[in-house]
Amino acid sequence: MKTTVFVIGSGFSSLAASCYLAKAGYNVTIFEKNATIGGRARQLKKDGFTFDIGPTWYWMPDVFERFFADFDKKPSDYYQLEKLSPAYRVYFGKDDSITIEDSLEKIKNTFENEEKGSSQKLQKFMDDAQSNYDIAIKDLVYNPGVSPLELVTPATIKKVGQFFSNIKKDVRRDFKNDRLAKILEFPVLFLGAKPSDTPSFYSFMNYADFGLGTFHPKKGMYQVILAMEQLAKELGVTIKTNAPIEKINIENGQAKSLISNGELHHGDIIVSGADYHHTETLLDKVYRQYPESYWNKKTFAPSSLLFYVGFDKKLKNVEHHTLFFDVDFDAHAEAIYDDPKWPQEPLFYASFPSITDESSAPKGKEAGIFLIPLAPGIEDTPELRAQYFEKIIERFEALTSQTVKNDIIFKESFCINDFIKDYNSYKGNAYGMANTLMQTAFLRPKLKSKKVDQLYFTGQLTVPGPGVPPSLISGKLVSELVIKNNS
Repeated sequence: MKTTVFVIGSGFSSLAASCYLAKAGYNVTIFEKNATIGGRARQLKKDGFTFDIGPTWYWMPDVFERFFADFDKKPSDYYQLEKLSPAYRVYFGKDDSITIEDSLEKIKNTFENEEKGSSQKLQKFMDDAQSNYDIAIKDLVYNPGVSPLELVTPATIKKVGQFFSNIKKDVRRDFKNDRLAKILEFPVLFLGAKPSDTPSFYSFMNYADFGLGTFHPKKGMYQVILAMEQLAKELGVTIKTNAPIEKINIENGQAKSLISNGELHHGDIIVSGADYHHTETLLDKVYRQYPESYWNKKTFAPSSLLFYVGFDKKLKNVEHHTLFFDVDFDAHAEAIYDDPKWPQEPLFYASFPSITDESSAPKGKEAGIFLIPLAPGIEDTPELRAQYFEKIIERFEALTSQTVKNDIIFKESFCINDFIKDYNSYKGNAYGMANTLMQTAFLRPKLKSKKVDQLYFTGQLTVPGPGVPPSLISGKLVSELVIKNNS
């Protein structure tokens, strides 16, 4: 008889793990608590508008290609990609923005126009970033985080200093122009920590940005989830929705069954792609690896206040991805990481997928997604959400020289309480655990339980870390560990 694997959750890491395990001959069933699959990458449809609720950036296309290639497939077998041109725009003040184009040569010209001599510095910075990318994405991140020796290779020994410096220090040393420095510091925000707390080695995110570019899957990021669902089903995976897990049962130190909707399900192996902290609360206390004090001390990536807005007209002076860096970054970062509270003047990000993709909104209308990064675990009320929408929409109108308030058909919000309710997310974090030096690789929570046999974890609280490409990799890593331990 086939070995039965239960996978908790249906986000990127869970779907990836399910595909690999099914391919290896396991009998795989996914249990998803929500009505639709995708975890944080679900969709909102309303009045002819379609929004990606979660991730909106498609970076590192090579990681997606590598995933599908493992099954003799290509992304284009399932969805169509468009490289965004330009990639994004960054606002620093009223009618004051820098547009990041779709190639390094064009971006170098932009830098040179902003600061004489900066194009050569950028090329040098990008050469190093590409070298780091080749080491990290082609090698390091595909290690299971079991031993510190995974980080020790001839290539990393040469770069050891980059693990003890930080992105902000490196960028500010070479680029005196504050606007250019902010643009170079931006990509590491996807890793969930301040540039001053992110090791220099993570400059490979800059290569993902300027070197590889920004893409959009036609009909949105949810198409990637649907592609993985189709692949999983082709491989024989069973998917159960509206199936929350109430308990993981242990017998003789081994994960043997789980309870969903009051029903007992017996299996041989359990892999959880749900929130790691939450998964451990499904165990009796004696079987939990990490006490509450452990999680409380960790640096978590931000939560977010998100708005999904239907506009009754096309908007001006914005790109598909638009960043608003017109206020003090350090003050906002302090409100996230150092003194958790609602920021007085928040930076924010906006995405208008209907600029690229007509399926996102009815003709002549615009779909807008607005995101404010927030500290996890702070108060979340309807009044605060309304207050902060007013803050950013007023700034948006002033910075882009247009009025939009009276053209809002509807707006839906999603914040800390929703991350907790929908995803059992620890303190309502949006991106998992930050990739700081002391939370990298083998220093992250383990893929395999140290206390329970046949219980495994995957996703953004374990290795390699936050983000969509790392989640795909995490699913591969945990499947390899399961296969190795059961062969």
